[in-house]
Amino acid sequence: MNRNTFMHIATLLGCSMLFIACGDNRSVSSPDGRTKIDFSISEAGELSYAVERDGKPLMEESRLGLVAEECNLNSGFEVSSVEYNSKSEKWTQPWGENKEMTDHHNEMVVHLKGQNDVQLALRFRAFDDGYGFRYEYECGSKAEQVTITDEMTEFRLAENGTSWSIPGSFETYELQYRELPVAEVADANTPFTFRTESGVFGSIHEAALYDFPEMVLRRDDRGVLKSDLAPLPDTKKAYVAPSFRTAWRTMQLGDKAVDLINSSLILNLNEPSKIADTGWIKPQKYVGVWWGMHLGTQTWVMGKRHGATTENALRHIDFAAANNIQGVLFEGWNRGWENWGGSQSFDYTHAYDDFDVERIAKYAREKGVELWMHNETGGNIPEYESLMDEAMATYASWGVHTLKTGYAGGFKGGYLHHSQYGVKHYQKVVETAAKHQLMIDAHEPIKETGIRRTWPNMMTREGARGMEWNAWSEGNSADYLCILPYVRLLGGPMDYTPGIFDIDYSRARADKGRLMWNGDNTHCCIKTTLARQIANWVIIYSPLQMAADLIENYEGHPAFQFFRDFDADCDWSKAVAGEIGEYIAVVRRAGENFYLGAGTNHEARTLSLPLDFLAEGKTYEAVIYGDDTSKDDPEAYIIEKRRVSAADTLDVVMAAKGGAAVSFMPVED
Repeated sequence: MNRNTFMHIATLLGCSMLFIACGDNRSVSSPDGRTKIDFSISEAGELSYAVERDGKPLMEESRLGLVAEECNLNSGFEVSSVEYNSKSEKWTQPWGENKEMTDHHNEMVVHLKGQNDVQLALRFRAFDDGYGFRYEYECGSKAEQVTITDEMTEFRLAENGTSWSIPGSFETYELQYRELPVAEVADANTPFTFRTESGVFGSIHEAALYDFPEMVLRRDDRGVLKSDLAPLPDTKKAYVAPSFRTAWRTMQLGDKAVDLINSSLILNLNEPSKIADTGWIKPQKYVGVWWGMHLGTQTWVMGKRHGATTENALRHIDFAAANNIQGVLFEGWNRGWENWGGSQSFDYTHAYDDFDVERIAKYAREKGVELWMHNETGGNIPEYESLMDEAMATYASWGVHTLKTGYAGGFKGGYLHHSQYGVKHYQKVVETAAKHQLMIDAHEPIKETGIRRTWPNMMTREGARGMEWNAWSEGNSADYLCILPYVRLLGGPMDYTPGIFDIDYSRARADKGRLMWNGDNTHCCIKTTLARQIANWVIIYSPLQMAADLIENYEGHPAFQFFRDFDADCDWSKAVAGEIGEYIAVVRRAGENFYLGAGTNHEARTLSLPLDFLAEGKTYEAVIYGDDTSKDDPEAYIIEKRRVSAADTLDVVMAAKGGAAVSFMPVED
């Protein structure tokens, strides 16, 4: 009997034993027994759940259910049966923080009968790293459509604690983080990360969001934190079929802050890939014409400062080919940017006259470089949906496999970005792109909820304050960057566009005709050290990873060697040290090579990191790109080389607002 057959039989036996042992008990525990979910139902048929962690209350009894116009979805229920299942399996994905994954959970499905033929399967799954539950409704044949007007789901944490989140918004995630007592949070988007007074780390989010509005957390007039759904223009929350299921409501759990980062819960609550052949889906590094527009030295629209010109395109392709970089992005290549702020009408298949797209595409193919296209919609969804299939077919004919999308503008018709309308649109783009073998990098997106497992061409997205905020605002602090991995990145990859080397923008400031297109940018700069900018390529995970600075700032720069060596297609990852808002250290492996990134907040810090993640019995050359702490200069850096092994410990010295990046490559003794 081979091992896989044994594991399959063991799993099946576990299922039947669990069913017999549990009987009518309406609870389910995680495989390690530390997390227990209890389901209860009142005499009025109202549904609720509670959660214990290590035998202590984590979530007090909290209401469940939805509110609809056509039928009662939250009371009048009775339990018809309870089903128990257990699963333990390995699965792989074509790309990700970790390509080999483990799904080990226990499941309880409570089958309920409601009024007027309504049926509900309330599905709970308990993992060692958290839990999730979702609603699966059958509303009978009388209603052709169900109108959702509210969600009853509550999150009554048993203890107060400290939380990190952005305010609840149905239009943007590009907001500053707040550190607040849980009890003082009036509203919050998810992921909503917290640490209880007794030391449990957790994060509330959702998984597998497809045909339903986004959930935010909002404290109601009773003082209870509950789900609030993004509304449609008519104030309704969603229109669904009589048979429907919601996204999963999730809670990641851990004993340490980094346990949340290392959780695989969100992906495990999504279904396997719907794309049979994923050979065309490839992680890559890229550069592009983008940062200059935000600095004000270039423009998206054609003119004397136009960034996306044929000459500039060929120069970027040459740079990519010479520096082990796979892709090049050009924003402002297509006609329509002159309509920005007006009709928001773009031409997605015709380039400006100074951008010879066919010549550029041919040159990129000859150089072995991937050409990226960019579609800014300005929120004009009806126009984009009418044109995107033709546009994507055109890009495929040019040999393009990557498309960056943008939604910087209000949706027409009063629709919100994060409403059911928006969620369905973003998914339509992903599925249309898959048909044309295009990978998607979405900016101003819907939140990441793990659909990248099911649709692995959904590579990365923005969904937080990214690099551009440093070009025309107060910018993103080093403290912000020490919160980001523990909140936003728990959902999935982010296209933060890291890696600015010109920290004080001296090159941009030398341009006397520099534009102030988004406010006064004269005092803007990067709020970290150069070494931390390098470290962000490792810390802020994205399978499409950009070196975002002007390429002239990289040419001849010794520290750019890290990006040349770096591989965005990693096989294994682990957050090895960190505290929320204070510091973070992450290591990733690609093939035989390892890459480490570490960063601190406004305080100088030294981390002693065991190198036990390295392969046993091998010697590695560690190349350390760190802060030069002897100088009061954020661009001052050091490059050190040393031989190390898994038995060693590395002291990572970081200046205030600084960081360090290390590449580990095996060498012969």
